[in-house]
Amino acid sequence: MRRDSIALEEERLRGIEVVEDYPSLHERHRIFPALFEDRQHKRILDVAAGAGCAAQRIQDNYPAEMVCNDASPTAIRILANMGLNTVSFDLDDEKKPFPYADGSFDAVVALATIEHMINVDHFVEEIHRILADNGYFYVSAPNYNGLNYVIPFLLKGRTFHDPMDPTGTSRYEFYGHVRYFTYRTLLEYVSSFGFVPEAVYLAAPEGSTRYLDLYKRSKTRALAYRCSMKTFFALFSPRWAPEPVLCFKKGAGNGGDRKPRKVVL
Repeated sequence: MRRDSIALEEERLRGIEVVEDYPSLHERHRIFPALFEDRQHKRILDVAAGAGCAAQRIQDNYPAEMVCNDASPTAIRILANMGLNTVSFDLDDEKKPFPYADGSFDAVVALATIEHMINVDHFVEEIHRILADNGYFYVSAPNYNGLNYVIPFLLKGRTFHDPMDPTGTSRYEFYGHVRYFTYRTLLEYVSSFGFVPEAVYLAAPEGSTRYLDLYKRSKTRALAYRCSMKTFFALFSPRWAPEPVLCFKKGAGNGGDRKPRKVVL
């Protein structure tokens, strides 16, 4: 992970004391823990947990032990203030294994993290190692084949992320993202490490900061947007969705040819 991206993350988290202050809740956070379904996880590691948008929901609504990792001191402080068990170690140091024994967790969550990894093979190998047999890996990354990226790129001819963005969000992503996955490449890549894809979860507009802002401006437009996106997700392939959350099961062999079950939440 680039060191300048950690500094930019510190800048984005300045002034935030609790997760409710975080200005960029995404739908991928909202669908936790519903996407766990009936898998009955007992011990979960959330890597690069950030301000705890997903971790808080798991802690409040799911009977499992949560452990949260992050490289940002501010994020660690926010997570600890929520009563979460925190640990800070470098996910990207290929010379050091994660500080856990083999099979320590039955679920690992990595939301918008894998695209930041420089030593990405090490990252996935270590997650595979610390997962118990038949453990689950929940992973998301920006899908650069998604229509939210493809259409502006084709119409405006601009890069996916703006290094001059005055709001800071796109600037952070410009400096922080070093891997540009699509849904298909993420599916195939993770499968090559001995994971079998089980499901792909598509989060319909409902509780994100962006959706709630639209709802405040116009309830009619917000509800129309929600209905249209739910229909789109139901009818079309996940390859067009902005940020699918893939669920993999630790298993033998290469599961890249297996088509995951699609679930709209």
